[in-house]
Amino acid sequence: MTDDDATTADAFLGGRLTILQPRRGYRAGADAVFLAAAVPARAGDTVLELGCGVGAAALCLAARVPGITVTGVEREPQAAALASRNAKANGLSFEVVEADLVHLPAGLRNAIFDHVMMNPPYFTSGPPAGDAGRAGARHEETPLTVWIDTAVRRLRPGGQLTLMQAADRVPDILRACDARLGSLTLRPLAPRDGRPAGRVIVTARKGGRAPFTLLPPFVLHSGPAHGADAESYTSRAQAILRGGAPFD
Repeated sequence: MTDDDATTADAFLGGRLTILQPRRGYRAGADAVFLAAAVPARAGDTVLELGCGVGAAALCLAARVPGITVTGVEREPQAAALASRNAKANGLSFEVVEADLVHLPAGLRNAIFDHVMMNPPYFTSGPPAGDAGRAGARHEETPLTVWIDTAVRRLRPGGQLTLMQAADRVPDILRACDARLGSLTLRPLAPRDGRPAGRVIVTARKGGRAPFTLLPPFVLHSGPAHGADAESYTSRAQAILRGGAPFD
């Protein structure tokens, strides 16, 4: 199988980005775009993504906010190589470091960032995916507490952590956010109006002191059910997924 046979070229942000991904195994999708949309970066900011995969979230953010400096950490060699290729192919500046987040190289251990973003594996139990890359992306090997601790250590005072996770992991997230983090917000992502949230986006500031804020649910799809072969994203979701808008 050639490299071209092993990957697909997928459009993100309404075609503004083309992302190469493994044909089989874990593939980035809407979650990556929503994570990027939740990071309130501005020109001149520095951003670190832990577990960047093929770079979809980081590159969506870089495309939306010109002038930021983005670094990604990815332990899987194939994904890290694709992330670097994707940055170059899309003409975006994105440094990819192949490393495990529990063994960061000295250059990163001594660096601080304005933002850290991440989408850690969702599942702590159940049968792992047959593909090794998909299993590593979906099933937790490094505890969530370690992900959050690593993020906090890399944040400057006042810097922001932005985290996407499965909704049933909210208790784990809150337990892991120790006294170093404050000003927490939680945004539920509900598949449809009146349905339980399947994902959440949590933000926190290093040294923040504002009270916890539970935001209204962000509804992804219109109508009570999915129609055959018909896209049903709400206008707000489409603005993010197709237009590269931030969360309002």
